[in-house]
Amino acid sequence: MKICLLSDTHGILDDVVLKHIHWSDEIWHAGDIGSFEVLKKMQSLKPLRAVSGNIDGKDISLQVPELNHFQVEGLNIMIFHIGGYPPRYNKTSRELIKNYKPDVFITGHSHILKVMKDRDNDLIYLNPGAAGHQGFHKKRTLLRFRIEQGTLKDLEVAELGFRGR
Repeated sequence: MKICLLSDTHGILDDVVLKHIHWSDEIWHAGDIGSFEVLKKMQSLKPLRAVSGNIDGKDISLQVPELNHFQVEGLNIMIFHIGGYPPRYNKTSRELIKNYKPDVFITGHSHILKVMKDRDNDLIYLNPGAAGHQGFHKKRTLLRFRIEQGTLKDLEVAELGFRGR
């Protein structure tokens, strides 16, 4: 299964992002979708697993949960928008990790791309950075990878160009 993981689109879903979505089997979005139109567009293209973020209005939060926990090919996946990062998770994330014991914990919000092994919690931490134009980040990014027999494979950072262009 091919996954396009993005976050913090802030209402932008341009051709550069769409190229990676078309490559994928599923879209995973770690929050701050930014507009109902972007949500509907993603849903029309591929199966979508998403969470709402702090900028998302009621129209989005009624369609996607704050926490998305699911299994894919034997992997326990958890997506939560504002999570912190290892070892500096926020209180809510620490509780969620303790209760759900994810193999992969995905967050957004920071606009900072991070891929880390959290040995203390025995999980892989992923933050795809920001695919939109709003924020302090300089480069827009997302992550692409495959899941095969319970393993993440071929993890790639896709640089989408500079913010604001």
